[in-house]
Amino acid sequence: MLFEDSANLLRTLLLSMGAYGSLILVLRLSGKRTLAKMNAFDLVVTVALGSTLATILLNKDVTLAQGVLALIALVLLQYAIAWLSVRYSSIERLAKAEPAVLLRDGKLVEDTLRRERVTADEVKSALRSSGLGSFELAAMVVLETDGSLSVVPKSSVGLCSAFPRDERPNGAG
Repeated sequence: MLFEDSANLLRTLLLSMGAYGSLILVLRLSGKRTLAKMNAFDLVVTVALGSTLATILLNKDVTLAQGVLALIALVLLQYAIAWLSVRYSSIERLAKAEPAVLLRDGKLVEDTLRRERVTADEVKSALRSSGLGSFELAAMVVLETDGSLSVVPKSSVGLCSAFPRDERPNGAG
């Protein structure tokens, strides 16, 4: 069946415009951090916002006002967790993962690869994307809290102040 009646189509169209506009407004008011690609917690909030938007549009039992309130609640909860994480390290540890070193001094850290479920091929891909042709050219490859892989070439080591938990490659600062 293509559609039941034109009233349902009009309802979906009007709700889409209202819900989309409301979501954009809520996100603009909440700041850039709300949809930042930072960690698993932020991903959950992003998915929940999308799911809530879909529910507003497709569930006849949910009014626009209820849906917008749910969107605002999700953004406020995300804001509260982010605010608390900045002030309390115990909250930050609950909400965010730690970065994990997958390669150090040109050698794979096998235990970490297994624990984080990352393959050597994925590390190789990150090296290639960074313009490096071998493990030996990398001081470190880090699985970041957002799931991305950061590559630090040996030529860019410096004082290592950006390395996780002060993990320094051999011979560095």
